[in-house]
This record gives sequence, C-alpha cells and structure tokens, in this order.
Amino acid sequence: MTTGISSSVESVYAEVQQFYARHMHLLDAGDGEGWALTFTEDGSFAPPSLPEPVVGRDALAEGVNKAAAALIEAGEVHRHLLSMVAVEHGADGELSVRSYAQIIATPRGGSPRLHLMCVCDDVLVRVDGELKVRERRVTRDDRQP
Repeated sequence: MTTGISSSVESVYAEVQQFYARHMHLLDAGDGEGWALTFTEDGSFAPPSLPEPVVGRDALAEGVNKAAAALIEAGEVHRHLLSMVAVEHGADGELSVRSYAQIIATPRGGSPRLHLMCVCDDVLVRVDGELKVRERRVTRDDRQP
C-alpha cells in the first residue's frame, strides 16, 4: 500500500480501494479498536440510525464492539460490501469519497439476504502518510424522501 501522497489518479484510487477493504474487514470482524484506528482521533460517523454523529475513536470502537456482540447473540454475520467508489480530490490533499454500501446479513444456518442499501459520503485525509476517515455520513435508501 502506498503511504506517501500519490500523484496519479490510478494509484490514489487503488490506495482508496485497499483502505476500504481493510476498513470493512475490521468492521465485519468486530474489531472495534482496529476499525476506530482507521478514523482520525476526532473522526465522526453519522449513521441514519442515530440522532447525532458518533465522534472520536473511543466512541467509534464502543459502537462497533456493541454491534458485534449483538450480532453474535443473534447468531448473524454481517458483511459490508462497498462498490461504485467515486473519489474526488479536495483542498490540502483531502479526498471526498462516495460509495454504495450493501450490508449482507447471514443468519447461522440460513441464507444470506440484503439487509440494507446505503450511500456513504466520506472525507479521507492523510495522517502520517496513511488514509483515515475524518468524516462519514451514511444515508439509507429506504429512508430517502
């Protein structure tokens, strides 16, 4: 993975794709602390299910750990699949990234089903040469006007 500032569109896109693969693998594994480290210290996550964004790594890790425990209790596995990743360069090297997220739920002994279809709007920045999420806003297709 490239750790310096990439100069070509192709290398930045590949770096973003690799970042999201690792990021979502950590989430799906229930590794709250590891997932939170892919955000900036003051990173924010605004899901449609909460009235206010979750801010800071401790709160982000706690949310993932609680959700992972609930899934274990329910006997269900969730996989987050990102596609249609569009990257735009912004000021000071930040990246605006929009992607579609499908969450596939598989109950123990059951068949997979589409649980949610969402759009993720992220602002990625570099911290010590690594991409981090500074801000994430998620909207759900079933809650669109």
